[in-house]
Amino acid sequence: MTNLATTLRSSATIALGRGARLAARLRGGGSGGTALPGLVVERTDPAFLGRMLAQLPRGVVVVSGTNGKTTTTKMIVQLLQSQGLKVLTNRTGSNFIRGVLASLLTEVDWRGRVDADIAVLELDEAHAVRFIQHVRPQATLLLNVMRDQLDRFGEVDYTASLLHQVAQATTGVVVVNQDDPRLVSPDFLDTLSARTASFGIGPALRSVFLSDDELHTARTSQPTAARPGEAVPGPMSPSHPTVLLEKLHGQEVTLQVRGVRRRVSMTIRGVHNQLNACAALALTLEILGPKADVSSVLDELSRVEPAFGRGEVVELDGREVELSLVKNPAGFRMGLLTAAQAEAETGPETLMVAINDEYADGRDMSWLWDVEFAGLREEGVAVVTGVRAWDMALRLRYDEVPVGAVEPDLAKALEVLRAASRRDGRRMRIFTSYTAMLALRHHLGELTEVEEVMK
Repeated sequence: MTNLATTLRSSATIALGRGARLAARLRGGGSGGTALPGLVVERTDPAFLGRMLAQLPRGVVVVSGTNGKTTTTKMIVQLLQSQGLKVLTNRTGSNFIRGVLASLLTEVDWRGRVDADIAVLELDEAHAVRFIQHVRPQATLLLNVMRDQLDRFGEVDYTASLLHQVAQATTGVVVVNQDDPRLVSPDFLDTLSARTASFGIGPALRSVFLSDDELHTARTSQPTAARPGEAVPGPMSPSHPTVLLEKLHGQEVTLQVRGVRRRVSMTIRGVHNQLNACAALALTLEILGPKADVSSVLDELSRVEPAFGRGEVVELDGREVELSLVKNPAGFRMGLLTAAQAEAETGPETLMVAINDEYADGRDMSWLWDVEFAGLREEGVAVVTGVRAWDMALRLRYDEVPVGAVEPDLAKALEVLRAASRRDGRRMRIFTSYTAMLALRHHLGELTEVEEVMK
């Protein structure tokens, strides 16, 4: 195809996709518009994705794994931008190929020209495999392999096989979690043509950050008691990690960065996000190379805010509401650990749990029975909501956790939460599945200021 023909084809695709986005936004009352335009582009011009991303001088970074993709991607983008790079990303967290295409439509001009140096894209494990059929990543970050959406992925070995295909297609560097046995096994690493690097945790934190196998072969500590302490044996890294998380001190962390110990005060909350920060830092330093200004990158890392719905805090009725995304046992456990940490520092919170079972959440909710909720017994949960509200309430009852109300309607449940918070004078925390989080952000946006992220 000639350059003129390519430009005309791209222009037509962009016009069609933007038209679909406008139609989706009008239909959705001014919000949304991430799935339909991507679908239109995917169906009408399958080569569009490859053509656009081939223009990037520093290539494409893929971030994948079970937990932490959205927050870690946001961190990487901010770190690279702080070093002067123009970064293209799918900032809404829509991690299917359609979401990537929808994000591209907002970044290219009418001729199909991309004004960016590098793309950092969060991709669902299955869609990452589809993505590499169009584009080979220059760098890949693999966070973890956990049991998640069993109706889609089945067992964890299958998920690991998907990530293995992505790693095999990577041309530059693959950064893996050194503490995930499936990502550092010889069967996984020995077949890669790209060089490998890693991030991980020190021995003192092994009781906090458990692998999937550790979660399912041994009874874990209660969330209120789980603190850095006695080491739990784990897999060994194939090489010295680029970044190692050694100690936690509330919002401060001690890191080993390229063999040098550093202490960083983090803005972002949550113990899981402190490990996500290590992953983001490791990938960023591998991209920037040996001449990277580590001190400058660490300064920027300390300022990173959470991605929407992932530890995001908004103010309602003069009190904070923190949204904690939960979608599998490991993620819910980390959310409970973070809540326990917050309670120890600032006092009890008024809690809500919102669970849906839409496609993006995973239809199979049996994973709720793999989460230990006994740490919530003393304070209880003010309200349980969502499509699977009664299932969640039953699960809490088996762990003898008091539930104030069961209200499947999200908007009504939010009013119950507000009333309980006013009565108790406490900040609020909502443990929420993905689609419930999107709906709750919409309802919260009608009551207070919430960042608009859908383009």
